[in-house]
Amino acid sequence: MYVLFDEAGKFLGGRVLSDAESSAQVELDSGKRVKVKAANILLRFEKPAPAELIAEARGLAAGMDLQLAWEFAPDEEFGFAELAADYFSDKPTLAQQAAALFALFEAPHYFRRAGKGRFKKAPAEIVQQALAAIEKKKAVQAQIDEWAAALAQGQCPPAIREQLYKILFKPDKNAPEYKAVVEASRKAQRAPLELLERAGAIDSPYEFHWKRFLFENFPKGTGFGTLEAPPIADELPLAEGVNAFSIDDSQTTEIDDALSVQGIGSGTVTVGIHIAAPGLAISPASALDQVARARMSTVYMPGHKITMLPDAVVQTYTLLDGGVRPALSLYVRFHEDTLDVVGTETRIERVNIALNLRHDQLDEVIDAAWLTQPDGSPAPAEVEALRVPLSFLFRLAKHLKAGREAMRGKPETFSRPDYNFRLLGVAGDEPTGAEQVQISTRRRGAPLDLIVAEAMILANSTWGGWLAELGVPALYRSQASLAPGIKVRMGTKSLPHAGLGVKSYAWSTSPLRRYTDLVNQWQIIAAARHGRTAALAAPFKPKDSELFSILSGFDAAYSSYNAYQGSMERFWTLKYLQQQNIQELDAALIKDGGGGETLVRADALPLVLPVLGAQGLPRGSRVRVRLGDIDLIALAVTGTVVEHLDPNSAPQTLDDTEADDDMAAAGPLAIAVDLSEGDAEAGAPAAAGAAP
Repeated sequence: MYVLFDEAGKFLGGRVLSDAESSAQVELDSGKRVKVKAANILLRFEKPAPAELIAEARGLAAGMDLQLAWEFAPDEEFGFAELAADYFSDKPTLAQQAAALFALFEAPHYFRRAGKGRFKKAPAEIVQQALAAIEKKKAVQAQIDEWAAALAQGQCPPAIREQLYKILFKPDKNAPEYKAVVEASRKAQRAPLELLERAGAIDSPYEFHWKRFLFENFPKGTGFGTLEAPPIADELPLAEGVNAFSIDDSQTTEIDDALSVQGIGSGTVTVGIHIAAPGLAISPASALDQVARARMSTVYMPGHKITMLPDAVVQTYTLLDGGVRPALSLYVRFHEDTLDVVGTETRIERVNIALNLRHDQLDEVIDAAWLTQPDGSPAPAEVEALRVPLSFLFRLAKHLKAGREAMRGKPETFSRPDYNFRLLGVAGDEPTGAEQVQISTRRRGAPLDLIVAEAMILANSTWGGWLAELGVPALYRSQASLAPGIKVRMGTKSLPHAGLGVKSYAWSTSPLRRYTDLVNQWQIIAAARHGRTAALAAPFKPKDSELFSILSGFDAAYSSYNAYQGSMERFWTLKYLQQQNIQELDAALIKDGGGGETLVRADALPLVLPVLGAQGLPRGSRVRVRLGDIDLIALAVTGTVVEHLDPNSAPQTLDDTEADDDMAAAGPLAIAVDLSEGDAEAGAPAAAGAAP
């Protein structure tokens, strides 16, 4: 004897080995033996074989008119055999009974299950709603199939183009546009990005990266609307005898900081560090503050930037030369011979900005020789007038750096230069990706760079420590130690920064382009005005939850912006390789590939790439690499080592933190399209969702 039974919603058939009142031992066609409860047995029969019966019943069920069956079905609860008698004949065959069972079970929109083999027909209004939903689902699937076919044939439907960045990076995985891309990728056996690029969904690699960034960070656009710079209400005193100068790149419009030197030759020299003071006019919770807090920072990229504040507001408070500007000033007095700190003072005032110096115009002129030799090569007259104060600042910067290095326990090592990107032929407000790119270097630690860096570290550490002494909370950066894996962190407590070699460090010197600095400036202004009672008057009080919220938001935004800047610098570097037709380059091995990918860093370009043929070479080894194909969408290029340049020399020393950053920059572009989802049902092979 054979039985047809229900096993967790699946209908199986088998031969009865033994039968009891409450259960039966059944052998399936596969030879597997199972114990079946008597309540789950729906049909008993002598012939045909179960597989033959099920196959015949499936065929009959597929041809049943469910609407007609629903009309025939009684209003009260019924069994499948009863429906078979009404639908097929008074004495339905075994196959017809099984067909009725299968059809009823698989049509829940017509028939509700009321027990094993028992059903009750659904109300008419429910049936109509269900049928409408089924038709809609069929229409959606037809649309998905149409879109997928178009994509596979190299055509991009408008709906896919409109949803491109949502599909790739923040998809609704139930949306038909997303499903069409997945279906097309599976059928065409192409990665989603490759498929979409071939179909013309991506206008250009540059536009792809730019619009992706805007989608993720500026979905409402980068405009500010109508916002005016409020005036500074305070009557600020003029800094007597101060003629300050700034040192920035030519592209810098947000001039946050300037320096001044007084008293050379008197035995005590006063260095002024003057910071633009938007915090005197912009108040917390104001419209401008809300804009700045939403953006958190200026976003930098080659040839373009998105400012934290509207340009008109920036120009109101920037330290542009040729006038008197409001400033928050830190004055540090030094013993002229020993360079020991004699005292510090913070003032809110107006400062005369005499000159805006530019790195890129003067780095070749103002070098170490010019600053240390009185008869060095001449410079432009306005710069020549600053030779004495700049020479003192250079001497001071080297002294401050040596002191920090003593505290950090080892010298700072800058094994890489800074790279400057210049785009030629930018026609509008932003690049198009077709511009000619020039890449130049400025080695970190150049005299002007060192002067500014040490002055800003001095201000940030001095003000950070001062706020901590007064009990005024602020946003700090700290690093517990220089041990591997110990990263710089942000917090609201004053803690040592091992990487810089200072006891306290609070970003305060860029309030026009970093929101943390604007927040800290409000706190410093309160300290300058109220002294020991500043904690009561400062906008942010101790343990203020708003500070933690700002810190969290800034960390997220700043990381995203830095990642985008890095990706666009990589884009323009790859573009440079194409424009200059560079086929080979020299590089240093930064990851030896033991158990992973072998990576090298180019000697003369900001580029890290994976290579083949470097097995057995130690980290730091220099090699010549032949480049492979460049993919500007995935920001990818690979190489093959064709020559080991220094087989007899010791490997170069690499900073592990820099190596980690380099390896992150060389990683593939990750997208959110997952071709492996639903593979078990679809029977499709798994495929990677990331760009190759």
